[in-house]
Order: sequence, then C-alpha cells, then structure tokens
Amino acid sequence: MMSLLLDTNAAIWITQDMPLAKTALEALAEADEEGTPVFVSPITAWEVGLLVARGRIGLPTNPDVWFERLLEAPNTRLAEMPPKVLVASSFLPSMPVKDPADRILAATAREFGLALVTRDRALLGYAQAGHVKAIAC
Repeated sequence: MMSLLLDTNAAIWITQDMPLAKTALEALAEADEEGTPVFVSPITAWEVGLLVARGRIGLPTNPDVWFERLLEAPNTRLAEMPPKVLVASSFLPSMPVKDPADRILAATAREFGLALVTRDRALLGYAQAGHVKAIAC
C-alpha cells in the first residue's frame, strides 16, 4: 500500500471524529493494519493555527498541542518539508491550485510518492489529471 498524506481538513476531521468517505476510511484502516505510515505536513500546523486565529475553527486545546497530539496517533509521521518541496510547489505541472498550502501538499505527495487524502476539489481534479495520487475523503 502507498503511504498517505493527510490534507489539513482531513486531519481536522479525523481528530474531530467527523464522517469521512468510505474509500478514505478503508485506506486509513488498511494503513493501520499494515503499519503503513500516514503523514502530516508541517504546513498543516500553520494552516490550523491560521484557522484558529481567524475564528474559523475551534479546538479543544491550542493548535500546537493539537498538532503534537495528532502526531502521537499510531503510524502517524511528520512529513518532510525540505526546500526542494517548497521550490517544487512553485513549478507544479498545469498550475493546479492557487492556495500555497495546497500546492505544498501536492508537491509533498509528488516528491515522496504519497497518496493525498483530501476533499479539496482542486486537488482532486489535479489527481484526476494524473499529476498526483489522491483519495477522496
């Protein structure tokens, strides 16, 4: 099985026990059974911090503690975000999305051969065009 990369919304929904699509639930269950890593990007910490600061979401704790707890889940790992990925996010084929965080997530998935777990329409469209692997959640 290919390792997974959670987009920010997927990470939030998982921690808040919100419903996910069957395909995403199956992929996460398979990763858990096989011990396959599920990655979370450092950009997710930044996005969650912004969402909380702007009052768009509420969390039971502050964002940095929330992120630390997310990484404590079994098989969950912090994805690397080296300069190579950041530069690659500026040169993605077909200029997929405008959101910088989504571009970084796409570049991370491409660089490390990860399947992006997302509900973002632009990212799913980018996957349908064959530029990244994605699982709708």
